[in-house]
Amino acid sequence: MNKGDLTKAVAANAGLSSADAGAAVDAVFDTIAGAVKKREQVAIAGFGTFIAKTRAARDGRNPATGEPLKIPEKTSAAFKPATALKNL
Repeated sequence: MNKGDLTKAVAANAGLSSADAGAAVDAVFDTIAGAVKKREQVAIAGFGTFIAKTRAARDGRNPATGEPLKIPEKTSAAFKPATALKNL
């Protein structure tokens, strides 16, 4: 399922127009992304939790040359599914 399919499903389930459902889906995604960007945790009961995870800096190697290099610290979004979602 992609974003367009999700929008159509939301429109059908909620009795909304496609434009209204698209705006709602965009608002949910933007709100979650904004909260995670601020390092806030977004917990949706029965679905899961969105969090910001930080991966520590580490040493690596260029696979083409074998030259060692430093990989910087990186923060990215992560999702932890709730038990109800795990047990589908």
